[in-house]
Formats: sequence, structure tokens, C-alpha cells
Amino acid sequence: MKRAKMEELYKESLRLLKERGVTPEDIADLVLFLQRPYEPDLTLERCLESIDAVLWKREVAHAILTGIALDQLAEEGKLPQPLLDIVVSDEGLYGIDEILPLSIVNLYGTIGLTSYGFLDKEKVGIIRELDTKTEHNVHTFLDDLVAAIAAAAASRIAHGEWSEPEHEL
Repeated sequence: MKRAKMEELYKESLRLLKERGVTPEDIADLVLFLQRPYEPDLTLERCLESIDAVLWKREVAHAILTGIALDQLAEEGKLPQPLLDIVVSDEGLYGIDEILPLSIVNLYGTIGLTSYGFLDKEKVGIIRELDTKTEHNVHTFLDDLVAAIAAAAASRIAHGEWSEPEHEL
């Protein structure tokens, strides 16, 4: 993928996250929560760098764009029934909102998977805020996407940030 297209996906992902009330700092707090017990000198800056590297991945951008679009369509009542009711109510047995973020956590190994499961169950920080339903906001996919980004960034740190090209072309 050409750099300009990837940069467009990256910027749009950040814009949508911020529009929906999620900042990189919110996600970095989750990364610190997950990784600091294993790395006491871990800094917020390093967590932000890891999140940035995760957000530059094409698969991550695709998951973010797709999940947020589904949440927005549900808010607008534009999904067909019975899917609309399932997404709006964040039905407990609807697992697709957990499956989409797995495309993110699988980029950085099994540590990401177990960290994602922990965050999804415990609803820490911004994830708890997103999971609290309001009359006009649907975050059925967003809370799981945020958990996946944090888990992937934490896993990336745990693996020593890998010697990967940070911004794939």
C-alpha cells in the first residue's frame, strides 16, 4: 500500500477515535496498566509510541473504520433488523464485536490475545466509559477496538517492539 494511502487511513482512524471520545492518551493509560507490572520504568511516551506503531497497520485501520461505521449506522437506525437491535443493545451473545478486534490483537502474538480478553472482561478505564450505554451513543464495536489497540500495543512492548518497519508502505 502506498504511503499516502496508509497515511490517509491512519489519520482517518485517529480522527474517528477522537470524534468518538477516545484519545491516544486514553489508550496509553490502558497500556501502562497492562505492562507496568512487568516493566516498572515504562513511560506514557513509550506507550504512545507503541500505540502509534499499531495504528499505522493497515489491518488496524480497516478494523477501526469498519467497527466505528457499524456503531454509527446503528446510532442512525440504518442497520437492518434484527441486526439493529442486536448492535444497539450490545447483546451478550453477539460475538462479532469481539471477532473484528481479533484482527488487531493477532498482529502481536498471544500476549495480545490474553490482554485483550482481560480488558474486555474487566472494562478498565476508557473501555468502561465506552461500555456504559447512553441514549444516543452506540459503542458496541468501539470498546472492543480500543481494548484490542491497547492489548496490541502492550504486546508489542512485551516483545521488545520488534524490529519491524514502523510505517508499512
